[in-house]
Amino acid sequence: MIFRQLFDHKSSTYTYLLAERAGGEALLIDPVDENTDQYVRLLNALDVKLVLAVDTHIHADHVTALGSLAAKTDCVTAMGEASGVECVSVRFSEGEKLRVDNLHLDILYTPGHTDDSYSFLLPDRVFTGDTLLIRGTGRTDFQNGDPAAQYDSLFGKLLTLPSDTFVYPAHDYNGMTVSTIGEELRHNPRLQVGSRQAYIEQMNALDLKDPELMDIAVPANRCCGIRAAA
Repeated sequence: MIFRQLFDHKSSTYTYLLAERAGGEALLIDPVDENTDQYVRLLNALDVKLVLAVDTHIHADHVTALGSLAAKTDCVTAMGEASGVECVSVRFSEGEKLRVDNLHLDILYTPGHTDDSYSFLLPDRVFTGDTLLIRGTGRTDFQNGDPAAQYDSLFGKLLTLPSDTFVYPAHDYNGMTVSTIGEELRHNPRLQVGSRQAYIEQMNALDLKDPELMDIAVPANRCCGIRAAA
C-alpha cells in the first residue's frame, strides 16, 4: 500500500494519501485548499490517479481542497450524510465503505467534535478526524458539538478497536504523527475519566478561543471550498 501523511503548517492539519499500488487509484483524506498543487505533484510522482477526496467533517480552521481537487483531477468528492452539504458528489453513512481499488475503508459515525464527524477504518489503522487526537480529543463547543456524543463515539466505538490499531488524527499541535488505541487509552489525559458525566464536565470546563479562520472556513467548506477559491 502507498501511504503518505502530509502536514499543513498553518492549520496543523494532517492530510492522508492512500493507494493500493503505483498506477492505481488514490484517496485523499482532509485535503487543504492551499496545498492543492502539492497534492497534484505528489500524485504524479507516485503514478497514482486521484479518484476520491473526502473530509472527515466540516472543518473550521482551514478551507478544504475538495472543490479545487475536483476541478484539477475530476475526482469524486465526499462528505458524510450528517454534513448536509450539497456540493459533494457523494454523501456516505456509517456502515458503508470508501472504496479505492482494493482498499476498503469502513465508515464510522463519530459525532461530538461536530455533529458531522466521521472516522475511517482499515484493518490496522483508523483515521479519526478531530474526534480522537494524540493525547487529546477535539473540542465540542461549536458546530453542534456535544461532549456526551463524543464520549459515546470514543468509548463506544473508537476505543473498542484492537489496542494495536494505529491512530491517525486530522490535527496535531505538538509534533506527534501517529499513536495507537492502546497508547491513547493509557496516556491520553482526556480519557482518564471514570464516567460519561465526568467527561462532559471536563469538556465543558475548557475555555478555548474560536479558530482564527472559523468565520471564513465553515461557510467556505459547506461549498467544498469553491466559494473561497472563486
